[in-house]
Amino acid sequence: MMAGVGEIARVIDGKAFAAELRVRIAAAVPAFKAAVRRAPGLAVVLVGDDPASAVYVGSKGKATVAAGMASFEHRLPASATQDEVEALLARLNADEAVDGILLQLPLPGHLDEQAAVATIDPDKDVDGLTPVSAGRLALGIPGMVPCTPYGCLLLLQDRLGDLSGKDAVVIGRSILVGKPMAALLLGANATVTMAHSRTRDLPDLVRRADIVVAAVGRPEMVKGDWIKPGAVVIDVGINRLPPAEGEAKGRLVGDVDFAEAAAVADAITPVPGGVGPMTIACLLRNTLVAAHRRAGLADPEGF
Repeated sequence: MMAGVGEIARVIDGKAFAAELRVRIAAAVPAFKAAVRRAPGLAVVLVGDDPASAVYVGSKGKATVAAGMASFEHRLPASATQDEVEALLARLNADEAVDGILLQLPLPGHLDEQAAVATIDPDKDVDGLTPVSAGRLALGIPGMVPCTPYGCLLLLQDRLGDLSGKDAVVIGRSILVGKPMAALLLGANATVTMAHSRTRDLPDLVRRADIVVAAVGRPEMVKGDWIKPGAVVIDVGINRLPPAEGEAKGRLVGDVDFAEAAAVADAITPVPGGVGPMTIACLLRNTLVAAHRRAGLADPEGF
């Protein structure tokens, strides 16, 4: 039931959904270990000393170990050359203990991110960012799917069930979220429009959508009067506002004006606590699936 007068939308608890998914992934690991005599392995590569990236890498390592998987962390200095980064990735491609490789982005400015990512074996590309992975997704061929958009799809399917025939608008055209999100929604038989910050009459376009996925990187750009009553809103954005008077740091907000949209939508993800936790959970899911495929096993049931 959609939000009515005096009501607010249901908040989609991505943190709780991700926690349940991680429990199911951990429960599936022992069967893989028994069949293959090793744990699924995830290698994360961090180049440089960006504090936020270091925190992300640490949290991914902890989540990997908590799921019963093997975690391999590799750090290179900010001065690392393109050849050094790609040589490390090539070694991980050849390492039989490694099922998934994640190159933490962004890289230092002197490095070619696209060339480095393209070095990763597509069958170990648990971030779903190589050209081969993108091509497989576009063609509907089984492959690795980017973690954040896949997490969004799971949240949508949990809320709406079958997405066939739903009118979806994706705001944002990045290779990290927007483009793969559109492909996933098309694969689920939704009718998809890809929009962006330069789309003409964007508010009117969004007002027709049953599903809105905002991933444009502009704080609170999507207003409540853009939202169709009863729509489901997935807010991928995470932006820190300038601190208000008396605040040590500004609050985190998404690309959607949460208070306004929640008065109209049927359901909406909060920021933080919505899409964010799904990214690491889906990274673990991708590692589990990649491990099964590399070992010649059927995909684990339910993933």
